[in-house]
Amino acid sequence: MSHTPYVPAEYLNKLWRAVIEFNMIEEGDRILIGLSGGKDSMFLTAALAEIQRHSPRHFDLEAYTLDGMFAPDFPKKELEMFCRRYGLKHWSEQVNVEEVWNHRGNTPCFSCAYFRRAAMNRKARELGCNKVALAHHNDDAVETLMLNLFQSGQNRTFLPVTYLTRTGLTVIRPLLFYRESEIIAYGKAIGLQPLKNPCPYDGHTERQDMKELAVELDKKIPHFYDHMASALRHSDEEELWPARPTQKEMLARFRAFWKKQPH
Repeated sequence: MSHTPYVPAEYLNKLWRAVIEFNMIEEGDRILIGLSGGKDSMFLTAALAEIQRHSPRHFDLEAYTLDGMFAPDFPKKELEMFCRRYGLKHWSEQVNVEEVWNHRGNTPCFSCAYFRRAAMNRKARELGCNKVALAHHNDDAVETLMLNLFQSGQNRTFLPVTYLTRTGLTVIRPLLFYRESEIIAYGKAIGLQPLKNPCPYDGHTERQDMKELAVELDKKIPHFYDHMASALRHSDEEELWPARPTQKEMLARFRAFWKKQPH
């Protein structure tokens, strides 16, 4: 192409808001984008490349893809060409997820996610990057909150910015304010052509079940999604129980309670 593809300014408002509110990008950052080839990571790549041209803070971008070897025709050339359009270098590596997983559990999703994160962090350090950008959006955050609440009783989701003490890297999620439907619409408008997900478990995961449940509850409960999205933030309206005391702390409280008081 003779010119760098353009992402309209109105598509970038929520990205700028996330970057500024959570101080995601600082002067001199080297950021490695996790590019799967799906709609979310492609839009993230295009959007970050666009704001790179206008940001008052200089930062560098590169992209990385892990081939899980689910299919023989990994689209290496297509991903390289996509990145080249935006002036970015693309890196890729292979990990045989099925082999590593070796049927230790219901699906290889946990193993796949673990090795993707580990491989990407290793590549980021190798390239001298200090930050990793992931394409999680607002729907992902709500679904993660629901998964944790329903399956492990934890009131938590992933954070906009996470510092990894073991690697010294910082993970940023610039798409956190976008709904998935917005990303789909904007991607189509700027001509993105997402690649088919080769994972045989795509659409058959616990996260997919939670996504479908959220859609159904949003139909039945007024403002369900908006309220769940609001619950992602700390609030003065929170009324949660104190953290569970340790066994040692509870034993001390029992002893203090049953201790005879002087008359």
